[in-house]
Amino acid sequence: MTTLDTSLPQGPRLLVQAALQPVQGHRFQPTGFADLGAATYTLPDGTEMLLVESAQSVANRLEAVCWDPTTDAPVAASQGIPYVRVVDTNGKYLTSSMTEAHRLNSPYILESKDQTFFKQLQGEVNVMEKGPVDHRLLAAVLARYDLHALLHGVFLAKKKLAGGRLRRARALSGFIEARDVRVAASGGVKNDHVDPSGDAKKGFGNVPFHRDEYVAAELTAYFNLDLGMIRATGLPEPVQNLLYALAVYKIQGFLAEGLRLRTACDLEVVPGGLRCTRPVDHTLPSQVDLEAKLPGLVAAAAETGAFADPVVTEVTWKA
Repeated sequence: MTTLDTSLPQGPRLLVQAALQPVQGHRFQPTGFADLGAATYTLPDGTEMLLVESAQSVANRLEAVCWDPTTDAPVAASQGIPYVRVVDTNGKYLTSSMTEAHRLNSPYILESKDQTFFKQLQGEVNVMEKGPVDHRLLAAVLARYDLHALLHGVFLAKKKLAGGRLRRARALSGFIEARDVRVAASGGVKNDHVDPSGDAKKGFGNVPFHRDEYVAAELTAYFNLDLGMIRATGLPEPVQNLLYALAVYKIQGFLAEGLRLRTACDLEVVPGGLRCTRPVDHTLPSQVDLEAKLPGLVAAAAETGAFADPVVTEVTWKA
């Protein structure tokens, strides 16, 4: 049973996990690293483990839930939430703080010859140029221009912005791991029907290759929302409630539509496999509940005066 309660839960953390399975067959392809390959490791009891999706990748996928690439705009449920939109000199959409790898620290936002927004931001944060960083003030600035940064983190590394010391860690994080794994080895060949014996270094010839996929006894996605970080912002209660609902919406959206991680890694949640492990008696709002509730939560947060006006800050990229 779902609940429409979208107020910030008590406790320091919201911990969520979801049991996953391949949508077809048993094999799956994990994330790989250039100098490592698959990230396997062994628990002290000898259980073979595998990192299926890293925290960095899951963060990117959670961010993508609220952006519609077909319209270059936020999805309907998250419209009205502040972000920075970057256009070229013809007014055509280029990028945004919701899609840039470093969010507000994007060079397309801070390095443009159009310094209007940069100077505005500088004027609000440079009171922290000396002395300890006022994290509540930083949170208020981020809420004003890019609320998502309060969940996904940001590092304003420019020296002209309070000495380059303004950073905020991720409040929302996640990863996927597999337990009791075995290698499912296979392979193939790149065929050249014109010249099978051609120079492979130049892209010709038949080239055989090997391929390692995996099977596992358990596949689990884990999510961690730092509720204490949200409270520590000191933002008005409606804004904190919106941050909680937005975080759960990202989790539910990723699990519902974002689990095709790679061609050979297409996963789904096991029926009944989603649960909240902390607080133990907490029930997560469903994606459908949140789609209905978010517009009202956004409006309530906006009424506190925490958001920029207009809510979308536009920057013109001039190289």
